Amino acid sequence: MAPKAGQPAAAANSPLQTLWKAYTDTTPDRLKFIDSFLLFLMLSGVIQFVYCILVTDFPFNAFLAGFSSTVGQFVLSASLRSQVNPDNKEEFKEVSPERAFADFALGSIVLHFFVYNFLG
Repeated sequence: MAPKAGQPAAAANSPLQTLWKAYTDTTPDRLKFIDSFLLFLMLSGVIQFVYCILVTDFPFNAFLAGFSSTVGQFVLSASLRSQVNPDNKEEFKEVSPERAFADFALGSIVLHFFVYNFLG
C-alpha cells in the first residue's frame, strides 16, 4: 500500500505491522501465553538441532531425547491451543478448557516419562 501524497513512507502500515496489530488486538491473553510457549519450544528445538550439527552429537541418545521432548511438547501445546481457542468452539463442543488442559498435562507427563526412560 503506497502512502498518500504528503505522508512520509514510515506512516504507511506494513503488512507485518497490520498483522501484529490484529494479533495483539483480537487474540485472548490465554492464547498469547500458549503462543509464547510454542515460540520458546520452537527456538529450543532449533538450538538443539544446530548444536548437534555444528558442535557434537555425542551422546546421540541425549540429543534424540531432548529434541523429541521439544517436538512432542510442541505438538501437545499446539493441540491445547486449538482446543481452547474460542474460534474453534464449534469443533470442540464437548471439550472444556479445563479438560483440554488436563489432557495436555497428562500427555506431557507420559511424554516426559518416555523421554526420561530413553535417556538410559
